Amino acid sequence: MISFSGRETLRNITSRCFSKAILADSPCSSSTLLHSIQLCIEDRSLRLTRQSHARVLVDGFAGNPYLGTKLMSAYAACRSVRDSKLVFDSFDDKSVYLWNTLINGYAKSRAYEVAFELFDQMCRGNVVPDDYTLATLSKVASECGDLAAGKVVHGKSARIGFVLDVVVANSLMSMYCKCGELNEARKLFEEMPDRSITSWNVLVTGYASLSDDNKGKEVWDVVQNIQKVGLKLDAFTVSSLLPLCIGDSEKYNHGKELHGYILRNELEFLPDADVHLGCCLIDMYSKNNKVDAGRRIFERMKSKNVFAWTAMINGYVIFGDSEGALSLFRKMIVMYDIEPNDISLVSILPACVTHAGLSAVREIHSFAIRKKIDHGVSLSNALIDAYCKSGGLIAARRIFDGASFKDAVSWSSMISGYGLHGKGEEAVLLYNEMLMLGIKPDMITVVGVLAACGRSGLVNEGLNVYASAINDYGIEPTVEICACVVEILGRSNQLDRALQFIENMHVEAGPSVWGALVNASVMHGNHEMRDLAYSFLVRMEPENPSNYVSLSNLHASSRKWDMVAGVRKMMHQKGLRKEPGCSWIVINGKTNCFYVADKVHAASHSIYEMLDSLMGVMKGIVCYADNENQI
Repeated sequence: MISFSGRETLRNITSRCFSKAILADSPCSSSTLLHSIQLCIEDRSLRLTRQSHARVLVDGFAGNPYLGTKLMSAYAACRSVRDSKLVFDSFDDKSVYLWNTLINGYAKSRAYEVAFELFDQMCRGNVVPDDYTLATLSKVASECGDLAAGKVVHGKSARIGFVLDVVVANSLMSMYCKCGELNEARKLFEEMPDRSITSWNVLVTGYASLSDDNKGKEVWDVVQNIQKVGLKLDAFTVSSLLPLCIGDSEKYNHGKELHGYILRNELEFLPDADVHLGCCLIDMYSKNNKVDAGRRIFERMKSKNVFAWTAMINGYVIFGDSEGALSLFRKMIVMYDIEPNDISLVSILPACVTHAGLSAVREIHSFAIRKKIDHGVSLSNALIDAYCKSGGLIAARRIFDGASFKDAVSWSSMISGYGLHGKGEEAVLLYNEMLMLGIKPDMITVVGVLAACGRSGLVNEGLNVYASAINDYGIEPTVEICACVVEILGRSNQLDRALQFIENMHVEAGPSVWGALVNASVMHGNHEMRDLAYSFLVRMEPENPSNYVSLSNLHASSRKWDMVAGVRKMMHQKGLRKEPGCSWIVINGKTNCFYVADKVHAASHSIYEMLDSLMGVMKGIVCYADNENQI
């Protein structure tokens, strides 16, 4: 645990001194009261704020607008905007600063409608808003995604001459970007007589938020223009660009160029930039399967807080190295005494599922309960998913039922969990309960309930869910949704109907669709349909070795050895080699991994002896069953 005892002690002493001063009989100066209220804001102490407020009234400073503004800020910081409004109402002459403080307080409390109502009252009261008012309301409009309100602020800014102000214009640009109106943001940018690096950053962030590849290319054009006008990319610009550097080799090269730019311009030495840029670089390298490069950055970081550790742990999880993630997680806690936060726990849970099992998930859950950080929706969702995948379905449902807030991910995780355990009826019931509560399903929820129907043989229920999702809720039939429908029809031996569904799909059938038809054909022994599906599957994924191995195994089961040889020859010519399968088991807290034909384990000789013995027993059972059938 990192200790802040020295700093906290100093602050406590200061707080006690001001408390004594404002509770004393002798009057306080305005300067003393001002410092006391500032301490209230920093510590968010409602008790001290009320004491200071009382002293302001007692000492005759109730009409001081500067102290009044500070008091309003203190109440807002303590999430008591009602008290802030009372202070505001006590002033007959309300300046723009008082209005700004009140509006900002409601905005920070997410009372966006009230903030705009106050703005309307302010304008009708002949108080002219300043740049701070307009910038605040632009941010409010972007936070709630209210384009109409944002345009009202833009119009007001133009009428009173603040649209040319750099801060206001930047806020308006940000609002347009977050509302999806990038052309309006670009138009406003072009009209600006003066632009700061923040103006360019808003434009970069706007383009970066779009998934369109053409817009992605425009980001780099903006970056080149920044340098052409003589400005330098700052840490914010670089951190906005790094998420775009994930994917093909060209994007990865952009990421390496940005890394070089950071080093050449020593951006990592700027205040607060070391951890932020380091985390972004770790994420970029990890998602490009270069986790070792991410680890080198992590080791070189001068200050490693919980966010840096979490970024590296998450990097290992993304890369698929669960053991590395768990090892680093233990090192963070045991060796460096850094307490994980809720984001750290969300990051490590997938590694617990794949490598350590149910006991590790329970440990993470217990830790979250002890530290009272188990109520966040993200962690609750991650725990539901982890418990479901680790066999703890009852514990997952208990968390789901006890959650104070459930978003779409909560419902999807629980529904998918039921499907994973073959409890299709429970999944459909929960899905219907969600709809009755007025929660609109998304693509992931629909895939979860359809997959559950497919595994449980609920054909009619699954087809009804599909029809309702498309017709009643306007969900586009994606490849994933269509693959689930093919699986539902295929598992019920309606292979011709499944093929007809594929032919009538509005989206191109992907590998998951043909893979579902292959599995159903094999299940029901339909060789003609199986070969047809495999031909499409191999054509779509010519570099996937699993397709060729499965095809070879199927030919071998039919004793078509010439075709087996042909498939293997094709794999050899393409240079394809399937990675060996891996399984693991946790015994006494230690994870034991096994690969196909693996003899690395210290007890491999005894293990294979036991396997041979079990094979003999199983063969004996099969022979006995055959004899029973003959009799």
